[in-house]
Amino acid sequence: VQLQASGGGLVQAGGSLRLSCTASRRTNSNNAMGWFRQGPGKEREFVASISWRGGTTIYADDVQGRFTISRDNAKGTVYLQMNSLKPEDTAVYYCAVGRSSYSGREQASYAYWGQGTQVTVSS
Repeated sequence: VQLQASGGGLVQAGGSLRLSCTASRRTNSNNAMGWFRQGPGKEREFVASISWRGGTTIYADDVQGRFTISRDNAKGTVYLQMNSLKPEDTAVYYCAVGRSSYSGREQASYAYWGQGTQVTVSS
């Protein structure tokens, strides 16, 4: 399975971006999907996850209320709508396919990873 993430770019603080991630084949429709990020000089960290039917979402505390994760199983795509962006949101964002229908914050819960897309927020 290959994951292709897109939608990153340069945006001013307070702006918005929408990330997309599509699987190369329809193997993720029964699996949770998630977004992680790695900022400059930091460890990769959890951002958000969504269950396979989309009924359960989990967010990191510092993006709660600003970011929204969603998915379209017919397209094999997961999205991350990012609003009210802050300079500290600057990172490479990675999408991942969970090992089960519900995957949480732990990176070990995810089996496949995309190549990442850069998000840069200027102040």
